[in-house]
Amino acid sequence: MIKIDSSAKVSQLADIEDSVRGTLIEVGANSVIDSFVKIKPAGGNGDLVIGNNTVINSGIVIYTGNGVKIGNNVAIAANCTLAPVNHEFINRNILICEQGFKKSKGGITIEDDVWVGSNSIILDGTHIGQGCVIGAGSLVRGILEPYSVYAGNPLKKIGTRN
Repeated sequence: MIKIDSSAKVSQLADIEDSVRGTLIEVGANSVIDSFVKIKPAGGNGDLVIGNNTVINSGIVIYTGNGVKIGNNVAIAANCTLAPVNHEFINRNILICEQGFKKSKGGITIEDDVWVGSNSIILDGTHIGQGCVIGAGSLVRGILEPYSVYAGNPLKKIGTRN
């Protein structure tokens, strides 16, 4: 089910697939989904909930997987990937594409007032605290402290917001 608030702006060039499993894709008031954003329900039964006044810039791919919750007043820069799902691969006697998905690590949560820099990748089990800033090109996983600045691969805390 797709629920988009009437005040949200979704580009005609965005590609939002409806879930065949009945999961929810919701876009809040005054949020923006830019051109060439791909939202794909895949790899789990999680919902995607995007809060109010949030901007999802061009070229972003969001897999719903084990669930994605994006808060209010969030800015996600171009060409990021949100992947709350992991393929199973442990058994070399079975093709990877036939092994399904690993157990959820909890999906992805991005709290309010967060900025994610371009070309970042956010993985299953990530919880980004309120007010965080993520530097461009970062590989994000784990629990990030509120009002902190993180960057890199491996991800490191490089500062705090005053």
